[in-house]
Amino acid sequence: MPTQEDRPITLAPNLSQDSSPEESHSVLHIWGQQPLSGHVKISGAKNSALVLMAGSILCSGTCRLRNVPSLLDITRIGEILSALGVKVLHDQEAGILDLDASDINQSKAPYEIVSKLRASFFVIGPLLARLGVAQVPLPGGCSIGDRPVDLHVKGLQALGAEVIIEHGVVNAYVRGNRKRLTGARIYLDFPSVGATENIMMAATLAEGETIIENAAQEPEVVDLANFCNAMGAKIQGAGTNRIVINGVPKLHEIDYSVVPDRIEAGTFLMAGAITRSEISLSPVVPDHLSAAIAKLSEIGIHVAIDAPDCVRVLPAKTFRGTDIETLPFPGFPTDLQAPFMSLLTLAEGDSMITETLFENRLQHVAELNRMGADIRLKGNIAIVRGVPQLSGAPVQGTDLRASAALVIAGLAANGMTTVKGLNHLDRGYDNIEAKLRGLGAKIQRALDTSVVSAPMKAAL
Repeated sequence: MPTQEDRPITLAPNLSQDSSPEESHSVLHIWGQQPLSGHVKISGAKNSALVLMAGSILCSGTCRLRNVPSLLDITRIGEILSALGVKVLHDQEAGILDLDASDINQSKAPYEIVSKLRASFFVIGPLLARLGVAQVPLPGGCSIGDRPVDLHVKGLQALGAEVIIEHGVVNAYVRGNRKRLTGARIYLDFPSVGATENIMMAATLAEGETIIENAAQEPEVVDLANFCNAMGAKIQGAGTNRIVINGVPKLHEIDYSVVPDRIEAGTFLMAGAITRSEISLSPVVPDHLSAAIAKLSEIGIHVAIDAPDCVRVLPAKTFRGTDIETLPFPGFPTDLQAPFMSLLTLAEGDSMITETLFENRLQHVAELNRMGADIRLKGNIAIVRGVPQLSGAPVQGTDLRASAALVIAGLAANGMTTVKGLNHLDRGYDNIEAKLRGLGAKIQRALDTSVVSAPMKAAL
């Protein structure tokens, strides 16, 4: 294992909405109806990398993560880990992240960073397992609906933690004179990915056996279990609804590669489909894309599996509408609901999209209608009537996946689309415009001069 320098994590270009006015006020200009072709490299999974970074707290040595995407969320959780005493070194060009938690000396996560990132709450389980105490503010992130932490709290309480929420901070500590959490049987009322992962991490260092019933089955849960097992944990059943963890006293150093991002891969499948283009994607895990591939096939768009880690979307002149209901894995992922809706705006016939997981995850509907789509909302259901074409327009991304949906729509629209709200997009897509340009898209990031100050305008 390489030695670890005591250096802070560095910011990637064009990522931080806090670093400069230019970066926070940038927009994407997209000139649509350009055919795409070629191959795109899929980055490591954001949702996996974030929890693996938190999981590094469990290890008293150095963890090396490979295939780490260069994203604002990665930067932010790196800053949280640094504040907790973890040494963080990120080689963004190589996609390698070294994390050394051997001298972790702080149990309280900083509010100013936690408030911006939902995934920051992942540190509470590892902190509690490692130090016996944790203080983590209630998290922030995209405004896509209520995502309470009650399942996390109930799970930690079942493992023997005292948990008190005061003034927006979750205070947890191991009860009594015990130094370690204690294994327990835990049933989740809903198969929450975050709660499953937090409880699983906490249980890796607990005394005895922990069983999580009705556990989330997402690939990111499996990736976390594989990561922990590679460090010496004893976890069985990840990827099923019943996970068994036998606690161990400590975990050791690891060199581990993050699983490919199934949501980024799905987004690029939509990009190929909506532009009626042939593009290939790798590395991917085709099984992680089963629901999206099945729905594409259902509407008349074929996806070929060319290799165990490579898929290719084939062009179709026309495609038809369908019905979609978002569900926990292996159902259709909520994170692909918005990009798939963009595709269905150009389908023949009507489609019905039901969002079952987040009540505010249909905010992109108004922006798609601004581009000429015909979508009606009734509660958590969107009725999409296909139109012959979309028209370029200025639109605002309201959350991460909504922003991606608007980019997808812009690729197919007649004229220029200007997408604002890139602070959302940059949280989850590693340099999406460069990847799209590599496929032939006409897309450019620029400064939004309509919102910059007069002195900055004068300097332009």
